[in-house]
Amino acid sequence: MIEGEDRAARLRSFLIGSVVGASAAVAAAQRRRDLARRRRERQLHPAGLAAFEEAPCFQELLEGEQDR
Repeated sequence: MIEGEDRAARLRSFLIGSVVGASAAVAAAQRRRDLARRRRERQLHPAGLAAFEEAPCFQELLEGEQDR
């Protein structure tokens, strides 16, 4: 009976380890995807003054300043 209990404990440990490992792999893939998405967002939408300088109202303001 001890041998059967040992086998069951090893199987249970293997199954729990498999679930934990799979969830860690899924979490790592999601994190990598989120980081890539944030990187793309930063490239498409500049932050700070760079975002303002590309705005049409700022371009109009510059053109108005040049006319003066």
